Amino acid sequence: MPSNGAVPARPPVPPVHVAMVSTHAPRLCGIATFTADLASAIAVADPAMRISWAAISEEGTDHRYGPEVKWYIRQQRAATYGRAASAINASDIDVVSIQHEFGLYGDWDETFDDHLEPFLDTLERPLVTTFHTVLPDPSPSVLAAVRRIGERSRAVVVMAERARGILSERYALDPSTIHVIPHGVPPVADRNRDAMKARLGLGGRRVISTFGLVDPRKGLEYMIEAMAAVVRRHPLALYLLLGKTHPELVRRAGERYRAGLRELVQAHGLEDHVRFVDEYLTQAEIVNYLVASDVYVTPYLDPHQITSGTLSYALGAGKAIVSTPYAHAIEALDEHRGLLVDFRSAHGLAQAVTRVLDSDMLRETLECNASTYGNQMAWPAVGANVSRLYRSVLIPDDSEVHAVQGRGL
Repeated sequence: MPSNGAVPARPPVPPVHVAMVSTHAPRLCGIATFTADLASAIAVADPAMRISWAAISEEGTDHRYGPEVKWYIRQQRAATYGRAASAINASDIDVVSIQHEFGLYGDWDETFDDHLEPFLDTLERPLVTTFHTVLPDPSPSVLAAVRRIGERSRAVVVMAERARGILSERYALDPSTIHVIPHGVPPVADRNRDAMKARLGLGGRRVISTFGLVDPRKGLEYMIEAMAAVVRRHPLALYLLLGKTHPELVRRAGERYRAGLRELVQAHGLEDHVRFVDEYLTQAEIVNYLVASDVYVTPYLDPHQITSGTLSYALGAGKAIVSTPYAHAIEALDEHRGLLVDFRSAHGLAQAVTRVLDSDMLRETLECNASTYGNQMAWPAVGANVSRLYRSVLIPDDSEVHAVQGRGL
């Protein structure tokens, strides 16, 4: 300390330039939303960290991106991944972050054709990869692709402890490089349910909700069928299906799935008890609907789903949650943070939702437990953890990476 007793100024934090490889708005994609939210959280946590994008676009689209998008990748053209890596090498980028979902980085036929391989072979910058999906029983081609990514990455991020175990045991990735950082969620300050119901025109209703891009993997038909039993006991119950149909599904099959859901509503006479909000909602709109909800439901069908952003949002909002037992839900809803029911069981969903609506004590217990857990997932904390990890991979000695992991990633 200086002799005059003044506290020495902290040295300035050096700037870091990150290239985010991901989808990007205006493309309607959960990964694009996640990555934009992450970038905003990093900007608050670490103002000296600047982020640019290598945006992944579908074939046949012409998205108009903002100036933050510096490089362009065509999803179905493997060569464009390698060209993007070459351009990143020629730039002032310090760290590259890949937001990995298999469909964005390859084609599925009998085997997985990994389009990321030329990118990895070309890239000369430190790499951090976030796996949004971790398959527990990979085919040989998937196993090879994930191992290649893991070997090339200085750090790997997953959003659940179960995923960390699968990567280290099944894929033989170095456990010391794998970091668990939960899916970020927006802080929810105003939790006045009745006031929000009135604001949204839902006053007096018992609100059950599911949000996100609509597609058959969500199992929404089972919750619609469950509503026939729910409304017999709770005549004011209303199920909100919030979100547009997944754009990939629309391209392949149009709106047949949504039309089938509407027909199911009519067949059960549930027109006054099931409402479709066919919009791509903003984060603020999602939070408002969550605040208004008495029960949040994820009736998903894939038992191996290791990450669910919608489940994370519901936990962050402190909701009473009913879910099928996919991988993320089993871990996140442990210790009485939610109720699990069998896959494809309208009866199980109806029983669990009715239990919550029957008992204020049960609902409040689930909400309290979810809120306590969800507070750890708020974007400010996640942004700080991710920015520290990005900085740590620039340090030649890997001791800082382990130190960051020890601080609770």
